[in-house]
Amino acid sequence: MKQNRIFYAIVKYFFKFLLKIYNRCSVEWLEELPDDQKVIVACNHASNLDPLVVGCFFPRRLKYLAKIELFSFKPFAKAIEALGAVPVSRVDNATAAGALKSFMKLYREGNDVLIFPEGGRTLDGNLQPLEAGVAVIASHERAPILPAFIHGTFKAMPPDAFFVKPSKIKITFGKLLTFDDEIYKSREGRNIIMNKLNGVFKELEARGI
Repeated sequence: MKQNRIFYAIVKYFFKFLLKIYNRCSVEWLEELPDDQKVIVACNHASNLDPLVVGCFFPRRLKYLAKIELFSFKPFAKAIEALGAVPVSRVDNATAAGALKSFMKLYREGNDVLIFPEGGRTLDGNLQPLEAGVAVIASHERAPILPAFIHGTFKAMPPDAFFVKPSKIKITFGKLLTFDDEIYKSREGRNIIMNKLNGVFKELEARGI
């Protein structure tokens, strides 16, 4: 267990250093993160770099689902596993329900979890419509949502790119979204949560790099 923590720290700070030097990566917090509250980090998704960026600059270890193809190269697999990636095959993750159950299990086990509400990477750099899975998880687990927005990763590593360009990257962590129990339980609660998250994403997107 201790070895895992040490390896996690080594991987995290190695990539954090590279991102700061090569991509001039910066982080902005709009609110201090509570020490004693696990969260769902909901982030836009423009590049395969995104989980790495979030994992390096979020202060705690995150758990997130990653397609099994990313684990084919062992050194890279070890690195993303250290940063919290959990491999899932296309068969295991064929249904939305299966993915949601996996996220809920990770959160219930005491982890901060990372989810990309767009459902996949954008192909043109623009924010895609958000899917309601994050609201389902939040409602079921009574979990707070921490919105995050990354600028610059699409330019640094667009879809199908094999190398990272030295483009500037910035990640902004927004204010924690919490809702009362009536919203979590109500039929319209998920719509309320998604409308709020959509609005926050647009605000974070407008902050620019």
